[in-house]
Amino acid sequence: MVRFSFCGHELMALPQGALYWPARRALLVADLHLEKASWFARLGQMLPPYDSIATLGDLTSLRGATGAAEIWCLGDSFHDRHGCDRLPERAREMLTALTSTTRWTWITGNHDPGFADHCGGEIVKEAEVEGLLLRHEADPAETRPELSGHFHPKLRIVQRGRQVSRRCFVATERKLILPAFGSLTGGLDVNHPEIIRAVGSSAQALVPLADRLLKFPIAA
Repeated sequence: MVRFSFCGHELMALPQGALYWPARRALLVADLHLEKASWFARLGQMLPPYDSIATLGDLTSLRGATGAAEIWCLGDSFHDRHGCDRLPERAREMLTALTSTTRWTWITGNHDPGFADHCGGEIVKEAEVEGLLLRHEADPAETRPELSGHFHPKLRIVQRGRQVSRRCFVATERKLILPAFGSLTGGLDVNHPEIIRAVGSSAQALVPLADRLLKFPIAA
């Protein structure tokens, strides 16, 4: 975990693509897209049906490593509003074990608006916590400090003649976009016009390693 300051709060970026807030013992993740594989299967595109178990396994490990008392999911936690109903038994057991032992909050996204609560936790559209606004998609007009997801940002660079792609955070002075945490999620290049439109042209891509935080300016 790598510490950095954002709008007066000390946060920690994790290489797995999550954010830890030590003062609140809070773990923040975005875009789990649980049951994405089963959604595609209903359309005839068969994918290995283990994405939810893999994602929840990673989240369970992070909860144990950080000792988080709160978990905030910043939208698109399920690939569609009925995803919770399709969870296999093992995945449901893993999820309810998390929601029953933490203060768990679902923030709804564009993939899962209005999903019914069958998995525990509280469902909200957005939340303001100690001066930080938590929502799914960054609002270009928002002037308050804002944490969001939605774009699945990835940094692509050429290193030694080979293109390397890593999920990353996108940060400005008052906006912070988390990468997608889900095991079956793609990514949008950090230079994409939609990301620039959402956060402005002064953004940086943040890539956390085990012992340091790499920063790359994003060219509009």
